[in-house]
Amino acid sequence: MSVLVTGSVAIDHIMVFEDLFKKHILPDQIHRLNVAFLVPSLEKRWGGTGANIAFNLRLLGDDPLLLATVGSDLGAYAEWLDDHGVRRDYLRVLEDAFTAQCFITTDTDSNQLIVFHPGAMERAHEARLDDVREEISIGIVSPNGKQAMIEYATELKARQIPCVVDPGQQLPTFEGDELLALIEGASILVVNDYEWLLTQEKTGMDEGAIADRVGALVVTQGAKGSIVRRGARAVGFEIESDRSEIACVKAERVTDPTGCGDAYRSGLLYALSHGLSLETGTRLGSLMGALKVAGAGPQSIALDRDGIAARYESEFGEKLA
Repeated sequence: MSVLVTGSVAIDHIMVFEDLFKKHILPDQIHRLNVAFLVPSLEKRWGGTGANIAFNLRLLGDDPLLLATVGSDLGAYAEWLDDHGVRRDYLRVLEDAFTAQCFITTDTDSNQLIVFHPGAMERAHEARLDDVREEISIGIVSPNGKQAMIEYATELKARQIPCVVDPGQQLPTFEGDELLALIEGASILVVNDYEWLLTQEKTGMDEGAIADRVGALVVTQGAKGSIVRRGARAVGFEIESDRSEIACVKAERVTDPTGCGDAYRSGLLYALSHGLSLETGTRLGSLMGALKVAGAGPQSIALDRDGIAARYESEFGEKLA
């Protein structure tokens, strides 16, 4: 059986403004802003939460099913996915839309101007779970079109397929009752520390109340590691203790954090789909995140399955099954 990955496929356009934005924006004229920034360099990087997770799962030796919508402009990105063995069987191409795209301009003080065009992602619900003709061992609902996230989570739960809910960047678009419905009955809720605070605020519930509604809760905290808490719902995987803190793997260097969380989630999914404990998944996820941080771009880990396994054994003193 395979891991189902639902989430966005996006193209990132990275630009650097070799000056400071604040020197060119007049605060008292912000109401009629009309300013242009010259950016000598432009980099195009392949990204999107769903594609990033699938890419990293492929590095780990799995053959994930990526369910998403893309535009007619996928082009070179499609070649990249093919070259790295990421299947496109369940990518629905919308000929009248662009693939989701993010335009990021950073100045010399690390301030950023970001423009995001959702494009085909807004119609992700048109890539239907019913179209997947293979058995699914576990599925993740990661940032995507809101309607698609709701429908995928509902259907995975209805089919009693272990469902990992990862609202990520889309979390602010959910009202409290919508977010609670998305979370309710999930096998795992995985969020970063900021998203965790926002989840509690939106739902009006504390850690215990939310844990009662899921199989397990994973909160990532960057360099502080991860918190794993057992929930009240029955799940089909092992949890070693009721609540534990997993240390972070230190990156050899910090080059680019973009896609670090997606790499982490690939480790989590790999462990659970191979019958390993949730804590093992968080340790592998931490390693994958550290490997990603060291490279530029969200799909930049250069190691293969054997290389990752060797790093895992070196870091934790045990073989990766």
